[in-house]
Amino acid sequence: MPFSETGSIEHPLQRFFTAVRPQPTFQWERYQQRDVLVINHEQCRAVFSRQGAQLLHFEPCGQKPWLWCAAQWPLVGAIRGGVPVSWPWVGRHPGESGWPANGWGRLLDWKLVDSQEHAGGVTLHWQLKLWDWQADLYAELGQGMDLRLTTRHQDSEVCHFGHGFHPYWRISDVADVALQGLEGTHGYDELTRSACEHEGDLRILGSCQRVFEHAGVLELRDDAWQRSLSIDTGDSDRTVVWHPGNRPLLGVGGEEAMGFLRVEAASGVDECLSLAPGQHATLSLQATLVH
Repeated sequence: MPFSETGSIEHPLQRFFTAVRPQPTFQWERYQQRDVLVINHEQCRAVFSRQGAQLLHFEPCGQKPWLWCAAQWPLVGAIRGGVPVSWPWVGRHPGESGWPANGWGRLLDWKLVDSQEHAGGVTLHWQLKLWDWQADLYAELGQGMDLRLTTRHQDSEVCHFGHGFHPYWRISDVADVALQGLEGTHGYDELTRSACEHEGDLRILGSCQRVFEHAGVLELRDDAWQRSLSIDTGDSDRTVVWHPGNRPLLGVGGEEAMGFLRVEAASGVDECLSLAPGQHATLSLQATLVH
């Protein structure tokens, strides 16, 4: 894996933006046996996978990439990196042990319904229909990142579900970043299986898997890169902070794993959400540069 001038590992999908001649704003490519949509706009560069409607790379022009992605992808299954969409459940399915963790949404191909460009960036609409369910993912990308997931169903009965955005935020080194905005927030530590209440900045020392009763804005401060990202999880009922520490991840080198931190928006983690016929549920994730 090549290194950038700053000494950090380059994003593997930056290879799509090295051409000297002008490139179209939207262009489909084939990469590691997946169809990917490469977006090259004067305001930003981005890559989506058709599988999972997964935003794998996002880089406002003139900035370092905001999202991390593994260099090697599995031949089949979920791609590790970017912003995986968990749908229509989060974590393990409550009743079917053989069904995939975090739902079918990140494993199936979505339909690109619409893509538009404008002076401020690009907007995209992805859609997935599964049985009586419909999920619509709306993305607005420019100097900031705005994702919205809307769920509906056509069943005649109340249905239960969960949804989540699990972004891998790209950072200089997990040991050198701080997450601000969780002061006084109650949560649960999945590793120690105990309740926790956080005070001060959250710094990652080893493995971390904490679920906080939090919604709204957090700030991810990266002093080495002199960058802070404002991360808004909207009205999701849980914010999850996850990093494997020194635990091995399939297909991910140890040095690679030091370059991300997951700060997630999720609803329906502990108890499934209820959605009546005619209702819809929305999950959002926004990020902007603070400095």
